Amino acid sequence: MSRKPKVKPTNIELSCTEIGGLWGIYLQESMTLCFLTYLRQHLQDGQIVPLADEALQISKSRLEKIKKFFEAENFPIPAGFSEGDVNLTAPPLFHDTFTLSFLYMMNRLGMINYAFTASNNVRLDVLDFFNECIHTTTEMFGKAVRMMLEKGVYDRPPKMNYPQKVEFVEKKSFLDGILGAKRPLNAIELSEIFFNIERNYFSVIVMLGFAQVMEDKKLKEHIIRGKKISESQIDLFNNLLMQEDLLGTVPISMEVTGSTVAPFSDKFILSMLNILNSVDIFLISHAMSLSMRIDLTVQYAKIIAKVMAYSKDTFDIMVERSWLEQPPLTIDRKQLLQT
Repeated sequence: MSRKPKVKPTNIELSCTEIGGLWGIYLQESMTLCFLTYLRQHLQDGQIVPLADEALQISKSRLEKIKKFFEAENFPIPAGFSEGDVNLTAPPLFHDTFTLSFLYMMNRLGMINYAFTASNNVRLDVLDFFNECIHTTTEMFGKAVRMMLEKGVYDRPPKMNYPQKVEFVEKKSFLDGILGAKRPLNAIELSEIFFNIERNYFSVIVMLGFAQVMEDKKLKEHIIRGKKISESQIDLFNNLLMQEDLLGTVPISMEVTGSTVAPFSDKFILSMLNILNSVDIFLISHAMSLSMRIDLTVQYAKIIAKVMAYSKDTFDIMVERSWLEQPPLTIDRKQLLQT
């Protein structure tokens, strides 16, 4: 006997954009919760502790709200990541300042991700949820920046002289840069270069820590390869800045400890690499779309090709080891018609 469906006040089902957005954010927030729980376990800096606690509560709240959305729709809750993916008894892998770096970078990327996701949603309760996520993420980003400035661990973007007047492009050579004289970088290009350096430094620190604790030789080699790709981007962008007579950006501290005990499961580590790859491809593509110098566009295209190849290998490893959770699929109509 079939069960009678539950009657709802309204029956506006989730669309593909809302399903995809909620599903993707659930996986990311469950990962963030595991990572933050481990960092908080070893955190000793009394100034950073309240900020980490607030971030933990935000992630827990978001996961609960997404669960309620799915439960109301009789939609399976994603597996995501859980206590089994983190070892809280492992010694600290990162110094306290890394927790601040993590909060800064995750919320900076979160502002981009949540805004993009919210713009694809039209069911008002889901849209309200993502609007709330944008608000809390922006607040946390501001708090992280403020604390980094207070502690002297925030490397400000490069300064530039203000223009004396409004000007319009008069030469076709404005787009050039491969042969002959190159015009100076504009404010947009300089911003993208700086933030790509900053983001890759964060990736280098994360992958250094992961490689240090990884026992599986194949995975260790794969992580080290990813670290080298991020380092090559840092070198490339720093050289570009030096060629423009601008000082390159350098890290101010080493945030990885000497621990060799893995605090996270291999699945968790590869999943984080998978997310970092996606972010890198997205943001390098964004920088490429804003570049008005052909030499920069060429360099960005080379980076994207290299990261996409690495991303494909990461994907293959995860599929091979049954670590990649499949996003919700549409019904295979062709198969239904054949049965």
